[in-house]
Amino acid sequence: QVQLVESGGGLVQAGDSLRLSCAASGPIFSDKPMGWFRQAPGKEREFVAGIRWSTMTTYYTDAMKGRFTISRDNAKNTMYLQMDSLKPEDTAVYYCAAARGPTITKNPNDYTYWGQGTQVTVSS
Repeated sequence: QVQLVESGGGLVQAGDSLRLSCAASGPIFSDKPMGWFRQAPGKEREFVAGIRWSTMTTYYTDAMKGRFTISRDNAKNTMYLQMDSLKPEDTAVYYCAAARGPTITKNPNDYTYWGQGTQVTVSS
């Protein structure tokens, strides 16, 4: 059973940075992508970024390119999301997830395992 635990959220001001962590335990397949999603109140869950453990291939939603960086530490079985130049519209609960298939997708339904989420609030 795969377990994912996010941490690192908090309350920051616009322009600040945060680094989210996602600690994974259980049988993580080395070629399975993992991703970060976020969900703001009243909105659908949206894809933020994804990474494959084996190739370090990354993919970002256009709105996050240049501000967010996804990475992982294989030895620690941990994935990170470095978020810079945060904006109030980045306020959301951020989730990490492990994909069902071999490719990075934006569709939450393609991800099997989810963490409990960590709240990020950006004040103006």
